[in-house]
Amino acid sequence: VQLQASGGGLVQAGGSLRLSCAASGRILSRYPVGWFRQAPGKEREFVAALSWSGLYTYYSDSVKDRFTVSRDSAANTAYLQMTSLKPQDTATYYCASSARYNSNRFNDPREYTVPGQGTLVTVSS
Repeated sequence: VQLQASGGGLVQAGGSLRLSCAASGRILSRYPVGWFRQAPGKEREFVAALSWSGLYTYYSDSVKDRFTVSRDSAANTAYLQMTSLKPQDTATYYCASSARYNSNRFNDPREYTVPGQGTLVTVSS
């Protein structure tokens, strides 16, 4: 299983970015997908997740109403649409998958045991 996040870059405060998480070796529509971020010197933060059904989402308070998680089953890719970006959103963003087929624990960060490669997001003030 490989998960590769992409779409990061440099953006001004107030701008938007869309991150992608492409999966190989796993059908994403059968597993929850989570997004994490880690800023230099800080602990990893669980910021968003999508249930395997696609019906339920989780957002941390720090990104709620600004970020949107979604999935394109045909492309086997998950997305994190980020709007109204702030300098404090600067971090390396990672996607991850649950290892459990049809798991309902999409809002539990401990569920995400299949990590992906990260992509750096830098928000300038």
